[in-house]
Amino acid sequence: MTEDESLARFGLHPRAEHLAEIRELLAVETAKERASQGQGDTELMRICCVQLFFAGTLADAPLIWSAKSASMDANGAIDVQMLCGQGLAATKAYLREHTSEAAAAALSRILDGERWDEFEQFSVEGERARHAAWYDIELDA
Repeated sequence: MTEDESLARFGLHPRAEHLAEIRELLAVETAKERASQGQGDTELMRICCVQLFFAGTLADAPLIWSAKSASMDANGAIDVQMLCGQGLAATKAYLREHTSEAAAAALSRILDGERWDEFEQFSVEGERARHAAWYDIELDA
């Protein structure tokens, strides 16, 4: 599947029944990219992360972090703000409660991002609008 195919099939805000397939696509591409930079499709990884951001499931933050940290290319393609589909405070609280290495690393990167002003004007709504503009899609009112 390509980025365009994923966007056509699932849209920016996927239905709940499509989330497992999006997570699987992301996991497969992440494994490829982690094995060898350039093997995974970072554009497909990015749209999967955007779709998961729109879904706003806190449990997806470690999966998005895993994708972001798969390689230098993936790190550049996937914004740290994509971890925070339920908002910054809720995501930090969720990650603090989980003891996995991925959760700890994601939390550390978010905290660094706050120090670097990457979240200075962050809002879920603002990020949704930014992603919609990136993909040239109008958001539903």
